[in-house]
Amino acid sequence: MSKLISIALSQFGVKEVKGAKDHPQILNYFTSMDLDKTKYNDETSWCSAFVNWVAKQAGYEKSNRLNARSWLSVGKSTDTPKQGDIVVLWRDNPNSWKGHVGFLVKESKRYVYLLGGNQGNSVSIKAYPKKRILDYRVLNKAL
Repeated sequence: MSKLISIALSQFGVKEVKGAKDHPQILNYFTSMDLDKTKYNDETSWCSAFVNWVAKQAGYEKSNRLNARSWLSVGKSTDTPKQGDIVVLWRDNPNSWKGHVGFLVKESKRYVYLLGGNQGNSVSIKAYPKKRILDYRVLNKAL
């Protein structure tokens, strides 16, 4: 198992808190990017913050941005993805700025299974249609 998957799995089940309170670990994903946690809450889209936190903990490069599509310029593209590689998906439509990002766990003929944050408001593994994939990315070790 890759270090990225191992660290991401250590967060499995971290879930948004309903109401005015926020999950402290989700806020930590934002502060690990040197963002002011008073400007964010666990209702803020946090898939990229989660991937940034995991990458930082594992010693890999990161996007340092909250936009999921920011990961399209991190690491290198691959046609032969492996478990632990980054998967960037489009959301709404392929030309939108919106997206989702997570770590590849496995794939089937029609789906990729991602370990990611803000999937059903928690860190979880979820299937996404392959037709939504923008790119697979292999991260480099941080300098």
